Amino acid sequence: MAVSGFEGFEKRLELRFFNDNTTTSTTNKNPMGLRLIDFESLDQVLTQVQCTVVSAVANHSFDAYVLSESSLFVYPTKIIIKTCGTTQLLKSIRPFVHLARTLNLALRACRYSRGSFIFPNSQPFPHTSFEDEVVIVEDSLPKSLRHRKASVMTPSNNPSRAWHVFTASADVEPDEPLVVVEVCMTELDRVNALSFFKRKSDDNSDSAGKEMTRLSGIDAINENAFICDFAFDPCGYSMNGVDEDRYSTIHVTPEDGFSYASFECGLSLHDDDGGRGDIAEVLSRAIDVFRPSCVSIATTYGGEDHDREVTKRVERVLAKKLGLKCRSRLMDEFPGSGTVVFQSFTPRRR
Repeated sequence: MAVSGFEGFEKRLELRFFNDNTTTSTTNKNPMGLRLIDFESLDQVLTQVQCTVVSAVANHSFDAYVLSESSLFVYPTKIIIKTCGTTQLLKSIRPFVHLARTLNLALRACRYSRGSFIFPNSQPFPHTSFEDEVVIVEDSLPKSLRHRKASVMTPSNNPSRAWHVFTASADVEPDEPLVVVEVCMTELDRVNALSFFKRKSDDNSDSAGKEMTRLSGIDAINENAFICDFAFDPCGYSMNGVDEDRYSTIHVTPEDGFSYASFECGLSLHDDDGGRGDIAEVLSRAIDVFRPSCVSIATTYGGEDHDREVTKRVERVLAKKLGLKCRSRLMDEFPGSGTVVFQSFTPRRR
C-alpha cells in the first residue's frame, strides 16, 4: 500500500425536500423544483466544497454533473452529491438548504454516508473522524429533522473497511421509493485498470472518456443508459449514466497501490420488469469491469421493505459469476431512511 496518494473513497450526501407552499394554486406549482437553481449558484456551492463541473447532461427527469471530484445529481426535490479526494462536502449543506428555501422547498431528509478512507490522515477537519462529521451535519440541519441516527457498520473480518451512515428525517417512515446501491472496490485488476490511463494518441478528455467507456465494458452495464463520461489527465475516469428517472455513476482511481473504483445506482427491486436487469446482474456486470480483490456493497432500501432474497441473490450471483465470497453481512435500520445492508466480498481463494 502506498504511503500517500489520491483518496478514491467518496463522501456522499443526499438531501430530500418537499414543497413548503401550502397553496394548491396551479400558478404556484413548480414541477422543476431544485432544477431551477442557476448554474452560477451551483458553482458557488461547489467552490466551497473544492470541486468544479467538468461535464453535464440532462433529461426530462434530472440534471447530472460530472465533477472534478465525482458527481452531482439534481432532481426536482432531491440532491445527491458525492465527492472524493480531500473535498469538504459538508460545506454544501447550508447553501443547498438556503437555495431550496428560495424555491419554497423545505428539507425533509438527509443522509450522509462513506466508507473508510485509504488515507485518513490526509483528510481535513471535520472528515478526520466520523464523530466530528456527525456534529457538523447535525448543526447544519433544521430542528424539524428530529429523527436522527448515526451508525458505523464494521465487519468483524475487516474492521478497517467500515461503512459510516448518518440520517436525519422529519418522518419516521421513508419517503424515498428507490433502492440505492453503493459499491466500493479496491485492489483493481492491474490489466483492467490500464483502460483508465490516457494514451498519447488521445486528443481530449471527451474522446478519451468515450474510449475508456468502450474499452472497459462500462457501456454494457446498462445498455439503456446515456453515458456522460470524462477522462482525467494522466489517468482516472468518471461517468454519469442517465436512464429515464434513474441515475448511475462510476469513478475510478487506477493507480497501482491505491487503486479504487466505485459504482452507484438508484433502482427498483422490480427493475428487471422494465428490461434494466435485476440488482444482482447489474452489480455483477459493474464489478466485472474492475475485477477487484475487495468489494463492499451498501444497499439502502427506502420505501420498499428489505428483501432478504435480493441480498442472498446478490451473494449467489457474485459467487457464481465472479468467484467472490461474502465475508460479512450487516444490517441496520434508520428512521425515515429505511434499511441499510452492508456486505463485504473477497475472492474465494483468500
